Amino acid sequence: MPPKPAAPAPESARDRVAANVRRLRRANGLSQEGLAEVAQFHRTYVSQLERCVTNISIDGLERLAQALNVDITELLRPSA
Repeated sequence: MPPKPAAPAPESARDRVAANVRRLRRANGLSQEGLAEVAQFHRTYVSQLERCVTNISIDGLERLAQALNVDITELLRPSA
């Protein structure tokens, strides 16, 4: 009997934030630098978030959500 394929690893909150920030940033026609400027972050920080290199605080999520004109929960939604 062949072994069962392993179930995919659950998506982490960090992965969700990274994917949603990238998707929403692009949908708003913003570069990483443009989003960073609006949200008052450094450009490299936005890059690190999108690459899952760093964590973000609740306050930081709120700033990103405001800059992207979405509710903070939109940044934590699982990918479709």
